[in-house]
Amino acid sequence: MGDEVILLDVHVSMFGMRVRVALAEKGVEYAYREENLANKSSLLLEMNPVHKKIPVLIHKGKPICESLLIVEYIDEVWKGNSPLLPSHPYQRAQARFWADFTDKKLFDTGRRIWTRKGEEQEVAKKEFIDALKLLEGELSDKLYFNGNNFGFLDVAIITFYCWFHTYETCGNFSIGEHCPKLIVWAQRCMERDSVSKSLADPEKVYEFVLMLKKKYGIE
Repeated sequence: MGDEVILLDVHVSMFGMRVRVALAEKGVEYAYREENLANKSSLLLEMNPVHKKIPVLIHKGKPICESLLIVEYIDEVWKGNSPLLPSHPYQRAQARFWADFTDKKLFDTGRRIWTRKGEEQEVAKKEFIDALKLLEGELSDKLYFNGNNFGFLDVAIITFYCWFHTYETCGNFSIGEHCPKLIVWAQRCMERDSVSKSLADPEKVYEFVLMLKKKYGIE
């Protein structure tokens, strides 16, 4: 593999999209390899034998796993362009805290919105909106989460945006109605080529979810 950069990923994964956005922000060329998680490649199993999950970034033949760790790695290795993580230790800690919060809250509650119905779905919707409101409070009136510069926390959160259509359609609610500032921020992020060219088409995400619902018999 030499110095080649390879990304093992799934196109609709919000976690894999983070890595794509970060690589684009840093201007890093890489080889993209789409994984079939129902039939994982021998390379994926070799490079991530612990979790056997995507995304995996392979750099100089060595794997880096877990999306937030990969984004930090990219920021440290490719120092060209603006840094993604804030320079101040406290701000870096805050960015990591909210990114961890995003992973623990948005993914699970979002998944329950499209896999549950009735009261369980209503509970998931409330938890999802409550989490977004906390993030919106952290954003406040800033252009980006770190102020005037697009950075680490923006990368961590923006990739959920292309899943909003699926959550709203399956849950019959409007995210913008509850979190208008977050939508304005997301639209601002989408003006960046690194984001718009890395995020999946919301309709493709929805089609993917419908396929999963059918596969697993979710009405």
